[in-house]
Amino acid sequence: MTGTGVRVRLLGPVEVVVAGSPQAVNGLRRKAVLATLALHVGRVVSVDRLIDVVWGDHLPATAANTLQRHVSYLRGVLGEPGSIVARQPGYLLDTGPDSTDVQAAEHLIELARRSTDRNEQVKHLTAAVALWRGPPLADVAGSAWLEEQAEHLERLRLEAERSLAEARLSVGEHAALVPGLERLVRQHPFDEHLHAQLMLALYRDGRQGEAVATYRRLRDSLREHLGIDPGPRLRDLECAILRQDTAIAAPAPVTAAPTLVAAQLPSPVPTFTGRATELAALDALVDRGGAVVVSGTAGVGKTALAVHWAHRAAVRFPDGQLYVNLRGFDPAATPTEPTRALHGFLEALGVPVARMPTDPDRMVSLYRTTVAGKRLLVVLDNARDAEQVRPLLPGSPNCLAIVTSRDQLLPLVVTESAQPVPLDLLSPGEARDMLVRRLGERQVAAEPAAADDIADRCARLPIALAIVAARAATNRHFSLAAVAGELGDLDAFHAGDEATDVRAVFSWSCRTLSPPAARLFRLLSLHPGPDVSAPAAASLADVTGQAIGPLLTELTRANLFTEHTYGRYAFHDLLRAYAAGLAEEAEPPGERREAVHRLLDHCLHTAHAADLALHPHFSAISLPPPGAGVLPERPRSRSVAAAWFTTEIPVLLAAVPLAARSGFEGHAWRLAWTMAGFLHRQGHWQDWLGTQRIALAAASRIGDQAGQGHAHRSLGLACSRLRRYDEADDHLRRAFDLFTDVGDDAGRAHTCLNLGQLAERQGQHQQALNHSRRALTLFRGTGNRAGQGYTLNAAGWQEALLGNYHSALVSCGEALRMLQEVDDVQGQADTWDSLGHAHHQLGDDRRAITCYEHALELFTQVRDRYAEASTYVNLGGSHRALGDLGATRTAWRRALVILDELGDADADSIRANLEQLDASRLH
Repeated sequence: MTGTGVRVRLLGPVEVVVAGSPQAVNGLRRKAVLATLALHVGRVVSVDRLIDVVWGDHLPATAANTLQRHVSYLRGVLGEPGSIVARQPGYLLDTGPDSTDVQAAEHLIELARRSTDRNEQVKHLTAAVALWRGPPLADVAGSAWLEEQAEHLERLRLEAERSLAEARLSVGEHAALVPGLERLVRQHPFDEHLHAQLMLALYRDGRQGEAVATYRRLRDSLREHLGIDPGPRLRDLECAILRQDTAIAAPAPVTAAPTLVAAQLPSPVPTFTGRATELAALDALVDRGGAVVVSGTAGVGKTALAVHWAHRAAVRFPDGQLYVNLRGFDPAATPTEPTRALHGFLEALGVPVARMPTDPDRMVSLYRTTVAGKRLLVVLDNARDAEQVRPLLPGSPNCLAIVTSRDQLLPLVVTESAQPVPLDLLSPGEARDMLVRRLGERQVAAEPAAADDIADRCARLPIALAIVAARAATNRHFSLAAVAGELGDLDAFHAGDEATDVRAVFSWSCRTLSPPAARLFRLLSLHPGPDVSAPAAASLADVTGQAIGPLLTELTRANLFTEHTYGRYAFHDLLRAYAAGLAEEAEPPGERREAVHRLLDHCLHTAHAADLALHPHFSAISLPPPGAGVLPERPRSRSVAAAWFTTEIPVLLAAVPLAARSGFEGHAWRLAWTMAGFLHRQGHWQDWLGTQRIALAAASRIGDQAGQGHAHRSLGLACSRLRRYDEADDHLRRAFDLFTDVGDDAGRAHTCLNLGQLAERQGQHQQALNHSRRALTLFRGTGNRAGQGYTLNAAGWQEALLGNYHSALVSCGEALRMLQEVDDVQGQADTWDSLGHAHHQLGDDRRAITCYEHALELFTQVRDRYAEASTYVNLGGSHRALGDLGATRTAWRRALVILDELGDADADSIRANLEQLDASRLH
């Protein structure tokens, strides 16, 4: 499968690059398999040889099967099943010529060896040496054969560096060579060849004394450590230096006109920090040619990254580096015309003014003709759009163009096969490192919490961090805590001009938006959650479902919004604050309130539909109709509804207090009601408690007794789950009284059922059964079959707790038939668990296990995590009764994982049971 875009890199840590993107290879032995195949690329390596290299003397019995799995994994990383071919007696890596950096280095070294042109030799050897990223095969230590290969590759590197130094000395680069040769002689203190090159470079640079001192240090070191003197070549060189022999003088300068090498890169940022992933992605593209688009939001550090990497990679582009600021988002200037940029490029490339065409097409043609065959790096900074960039792309496969833009420039990705390198906010570690680089380790280490607070308040946006760090650096008497305390709004992020004013920097991006997209950007600041879906954004902005997609695309392309997962959009806190300021200025209060109303309607009606999809047969609350322009979603299946809740729960948790403080109290308590069941099943009991307290306060403010009743009942359930039984009893009894006052028999029935569950939790099993029987009477009066089924199951469970197991089977059997009839999955799952318990108590554990397995299957469907854990505990008990301790351990461990995730106190008793089980096995 030759011709793939795969590169295996061995000259440093073992890495894979596929189509320009680094792919992680996890696991020491997997890397060892890959390295072994890559060192034999195009040749078959036998299974026995691979096993010997990878495992050596520590051969597991399953080595052959494990090797097969490693190969399958590597095929996935390489992106093509045919990248590793099974061919007797083993495997062959088939990724094409020069698909490893070792091959590429050997090829460049061979080109240099064949060339008679010293400048060509320098070019090829420079490119070869640059392929080493550190010690070869750095992360596959432990294999004797691979360590031998690493030593061979180190020797190859040293030979290339020696040859490069020789070639550079021959073209008169002696002064520039000295620092690199000094580094090499420190690394190889007894290498006479390198010392000779350093002596010659120093002498030719007019540093005769240092050249002689270099010789004498080596002579003394050889005598002290090895008991020998330098060889005759080095001794002769010392004599020639002492007598200033003309034979070792610098070569005569070339009389031909020197080649003009453009070097237009601006200075790199000295405090550049982090970005290891993006730098690795750019490293992987260095030999690819074409274009790279580095895109990201305003102030995220696109230019800093591009310039930093360009300086680092400049040696790989010996024919020059071009740079232009296209001013695509500059408030003080119009975007740079491509013809103006081309004129500057052609001048830098040595084209005489007399030959400079004025026709744009001819100018592009001359530019591409001039760079043909050259190895150039072109940095096109701050591009506005693809049309501004296209004429400036070199078009030569040996050239690389790096384009930075606030726009994603998708047309370039589509038509020019440009590789996208999106740039996000700094990670927390990178943000701290940036503060350390700018303020010093001591100041940051003295106040680590304040440093982290600054990073958070700056949203880990590099420009904001730079502004705040400058404030701290110029006022060293201020504590970092004091600096952090100043960061209350965007006014704090201003360093004196528009280029260092975060608000101004953001404004340059917003000026490019269409009016509808700009309005959406402003209104999205009203959304309370961490991210937003397209349907919710459509309701918020009062636009159609068809219209919202292009508007969100415009915002994401401008990097004012990020689609961080498919269909979910977000912006960082500083952009949110900026958008909120714009909304206050541009949107009248009444329109902002209507937008919030539409959003809350969207959340409420969608959440209500999702809750009904999960519990279609329970009593629903009444909702006012959605307002004009609201487009609620309709998740109709249980799986879609559960997935919707899982994704949207952070938004809903933020929407409840938003509704309460915005004067939409009815929305507040109803929203809390819609998510109560999901929070209960997922074990988010503190969130459940918090939302219901807001709901109760909201319903009380408007005198809504039904709302207060629902909130009290839900608070009772949450307090019961949190073992706050007195509070739970008080809330449930107040709920019952409120439902009585408003004539809500369904509410009274549910509350009776909950009072029974509360009594049961406190060990009052007869009282619990009495509550359940009363609830059953009320449910029968309302005709609610699902409610009757739930209550019969509760009564059967409580009969079992009282020791009446046969009665329990009768009640639970009737409950199961009712719940299957109405297709209530949650109720069926609860009932199967109750039946399992009754059978277990009667000694029929095989039937109990069958019941528990039915319950687990259904609990998984409705994502009731706590009930799932409880059933695993019960299942383990039945397995233990049958003497199957392995199955017992498996079930209890699964329960423990869930309970630990939920932070439930029951986890400790399960952990103790497992320890007891393990101890019994040892005895």
